[in-house]
Amino acid sequence: MARRSSPSVDPAVLEEVRSIYDALTQRPSQRRCEARTTCCRFQLTGELPLVTRAEALYAAVGVRASGRKAVKPHPDGACPLLGKDGRCTIYAHRPFGCRTHFCTAAGGMYPRREVADLIQRLDALDEKIQGQGSRDLPDAIAVVLDGK
Repeated sequence: MARRSSPSVDPAVLEEVRSIYDALTQRPSQRRCEARTTCCRFQLTGELPLVTRAEALYAAVGVRASGRKAVKPHPDGACPLLGKDGRCTIYAHRPFGCRTHFCTAAGGMYPRREVADLIQRLDALDEKIQGQGSRDLPDAIAVVLDGK
């Protein structure tokens, strides 16, 4: 079986995603994520983060760095990026939604008005690289890892 090679990714795309995430960390916030992973239990929370293609490309860097080549469904419906120890295997590369959304333990969802400019930057980057808009996190990362 022939192995697909990963498409080359413009380093500027990855740098822009990193820049957006860095800008988020500079925002004053009452949030405090301690990687508890309660919010990663998608089947239990009923929530599923959406990611742009650029975010999926950035997350794929973390997936590959963790030694994985694919994203497989988690047996209990949790995020497929959780490791055997129950922790996020790509924490430093986790998408914007994972950084800002529904984790009550971390302080809840960011008010959209506080991050709208960053969302717009992600959307503009997605358009620039001819992404297809936001997709479910597992699907978007799987597509990138499959080289599509």
